Amino acid sequence: MSTEIKRMRVARTVLILIGTAGLVFGLYVLFDTVRITRLPGVALWIGAAIVLHDAVLAPVVFFLGLLLRRAGHRATGTILVLVQGAIVVGSIMTLIVVPAIVAQGLSPNNPSILPLDYGRNLALFWAALALVTTVWAGLLYARSRRANQRPSSRQS
Repeated sequence: MSTEIKRMRVARTVLILIGTAGLVFGLYVLFDTVRITRLPGVALWIGAAIVLHDAVLAPVVFFLGLLLRRAGHRATGTILVLVQGAIVVGSIMTLIVVPAIVAQGLSPNNPSILPLDYGRNLALFWAALALVTTVWAGLLYARSRRANQRPSSRQS
């Protein structure tokens, strides 16, 4: 067996152990800090998060990736991955913030619980994310164009 395969097995084993330790610690914290009567609500929330991810976020990112690859035949793979990453980050942020927007709409008795304009802040986040992604993609595109225009050493 090659040393590379051995190193890969060691790395996988270490990652599995770290992941298992993280899960055990998370379960400890969950059962230590959440009352038993609240656990069904936590389970429902986790289940809803999984369903939202698998039914909404993953297909949206997949199909946007397909559209980007078809439309971006001149763009490099790095740019496409960058845009897909931005979509994932924005979608996750949206999934995190939407409950606060919904709860704010239920007109809580105590407005200090949700004091911010979460809808506006989410829109500003998406705008900033789009701006950063566009600038970064533009820089990557310009760099790849310059690299493609350089004469190779064989041409001289």
